[in-house]
Amino acid sequence: MARPPEYIDLQVNGYMGVDLNADDLSAEGLHAACEHLRRDGVAGILATIVTAGLDDMAARLARIAAYREADALVREVIWGLHVEGPFISPLPGYVGAHPPEHVRPAEADAMRRLLDAAAGLTRLVTLAPEHDAGLAVTRLLAGRGILVSAGHCDPSLDQLRAALDAGLTMFTHLGNGCPMMLPRHDNIIQRALCLSERLTLMFIADGVHVPYPALGNYLRVAGMERTVVVTDAISAAGLGPGRFTIGARAVEVGEDLVARGPGNSYLVGSTATMPRMARALAAEIGLSARDVRRLTSANPRRALGIGV
Repeated sequence: MARPPEYIDLQVNGYMGVDLNADDLSAEGLHAACEHLRRDGVAGILATIVTAGLDDMAARLARIAAYREADALVREVIWGLHVEGPFISPLPGYVGAHPPEHVRPAEADAMRRLLDAAAGLTRLVTLAPEHDAGLAVTRLLAGRGILVSAGHCDPSLDQLRAALDAGLTMFTHLGNGCPMMLPRHDNIIQRALCLSERLTLMFIADGVHVPYPALGNYLRVAGMERTVVVTDAISAAGLGPGRFTIGARAVEVGEDLVARGPGNSYLVGSTATMPRMARALAAEIGLSARDVRRLTSANPRRALGIGV
């Protein structure tokens, strides 16, 4: 008997040739992506819309919400929406692959517009606490029961503590969305780790975004109860080398199956799948089957407030 799907992925931008951020995303394409996710053992995802013009982001959120309403399988697989940006740091390195021309400070009216477009499906928002004046957007989201995650950011320790007091509870793909070269002691990774008893830390466990020895160290510091694995999958996930997109951004995937921007200058999401990451967590870090299940299923369910 086939094992029931159990993986929960809180950050999926696309899958098996389907770009969830594409303006020409079709209902058929979204259904096909959900079929592939289910075959790969994924019970549920947060479909992730990344930084773009506010009009484009609103349209993309509304499109997925409408398709989901009309399709039973899509409703089963897409448990909600993750809005990653545009309220992130515009600074080089921290902005990552997000288009800096569309990055903007957090602002309540703009956030409400995106929430309205998502038709009540927003479960998680990634923002930069240091660009949320008075933490107004963090408080707005937390007040509505929406998870607030720091990401693509560089808050001071005091700013991060204040954000936690205002309702921040998570950190998006820690170890990424920051420059390759950081001060060796005072940096955003160390700040997040030292507050890990108050944060749920998300990691992209593909061995590329965070090398496995470093990931093993982070897991030991934060503990298995406070960490979650995400794929940050783009349309190239599950496929081989080629050219793909995430919204208006071109992505090149080489023979190493790493997704990079033009000229191989920066990482752009992941090509990994949850089964691939689960195998790597066991083989490369030596995690038990129980701990792999925690990171890929039980902990994301707990973060979403869904019983395990």
